[in-house]
Amino acid sequence: MSNGYLSDQRTSQQNADGQLVTGPCRVTSIQAEGIANAIVILYDGTSAAGTAHKFEFGTEGLSVFVPGSGIRFKTGCYLDLTNAPSVTVTFN
Repeated sequence: MSNGYLSDQRTSQQNADGQLVTGPCRVTSIQAEGIANAIVILYDGTSAAGTAHKFEFGTEGLSVFVPGSGIRFKTGCYLDLTNAPSVTVTFN
């Protein structure tokens, strides 16, 4: 018996720069361990160029839940980490 809920959410955890998602997606949450002067940048594409969404934080960590349909990435999502040991991104 189905509970009536459908989820097309997936998660990806990374601890280095690189391609997070290949192809179109919508990022719905971003979480990262806290460390001083940390930066997480998500680029729409296959490299650290073009449209970017930048999140700066410190020892408090990062916990962003994007309302609605999330942040749209037309060609893929490339991750660029600075001082952040790892990040977990939820997307569909």
